[in-house]
Amino acid sequence: MAEQKKTLTVVQEVKELMFDIMNKAYLTGQAREAESSKNYEAASNIQASQDEDNSYQLRRSLANAFSSLKSLLGEYLNEDKTTTNNLIDNKIDADGQLTLSFKLPSNYNNASADSLGNGIHAYLVDKAVAEWFTITNKADVADYVNHAAESLEIVKRALYKRSRPTRPTYNA
Repeated sequence: MAEQKKTLTVVQEVKELMFDIMNKAYLTGQAREAESSKNYEAASNIQASQDEDNSYQLRRSLANAFSSLKSLLGEYLNEDKTTTNNLIDNKIDADGQLTLSFKLPSNYNNASADSLGNGIHAYLVDKAVAEWFTITNKADVADYVNHAAESLEIVKRALYKRSRPTRPTYNA
């Protein structure tokens, strides 16, 4: 009997990821200033922007998170890449789309696809924010590392969801 794998493609928009990364950094900076744990200058430095001096680091952090995720999900990832380098992926640099194509068992439960996509988004954002905060706001790094780990568990749980088999019927 021929193998009947399912292909599930997850697409992440770099613009959405970058916005979420910058927004979390902004909100964290605002919150730390409001609670008086950071002065206005330190709070300002936490807040990432699209300016070139910030953008490069954010994009490098996103590239690191994406390559890490691909390694962690490699069991089901369908990729034929045979060469790599240390350049930031053109899709990340050009605000393109990051695509992950999974080859899953035929009984994969498609109802988990949204959970998979949302979990991947959360993982990528939190890993990038954690790397940004390693430079700008060490006090909050652990929170984002922990949330990324929780998101990765959601991703793995979604990848391993299976549908119950249906009993065959016979015409008698």
